[in-house]
Amino acid sequence: MTPRQSRFVDEYLVDLVASKAAIRAGYSSRRASEIGYQLLQKTTVQNAITERMNARAQRTGITQDKVLADLEAVKQDAMSKTIGTDGNAVMASHAAALRALELQGRHLEMWKDRLAATGEVSIADATRQRVAGRSVQQTSLVVSLVRAKEAPIGEQATG
Repeated sequence: MTPRQSRFVDEYLVDLVASKAAIRAGYSSRRASEIGYQLLQKTTVQNAITERMNARAQRTGITQDKVLADLEAVKQDAMSKTIGTDGNAVMASHAAALRALELQGRHLEMWKDRLAATGEVSIADATRQRVAGRSVQQTSLVVSLVRAKEAPIGEQATG
């Protein structure tokens, strides 16, 4: 690994943003995102990042288990009941509780943040169908619904 790549690894561990790390490591700012991506694909860079992250976790004593346990403690505290100004029991912090639940759900991969798109359906169509609560495979149903909505009043759409 070159000295600049090593510097990239050091900078990447600061915020885990490849393009910013590439700039701070001395790479071209115009091509920073491309260079950052390429560096993250290199096995030597990946191994160095993993090795340094493991060393840092060992040094600090922060593990996934500890983070999840702390997250659970925050969630339980946020969900605890307090007495509101009107004298009724209310949850301490809905926002904090929801955020903690979201992070726990992401860790367990309970939902995906990315849409799956195939070459058969455009990304725009896949997004529209996903928002409408339909799977991408139900394309003919979507076409039928669109035709039904386009039919003049009093006429039945076929499709």
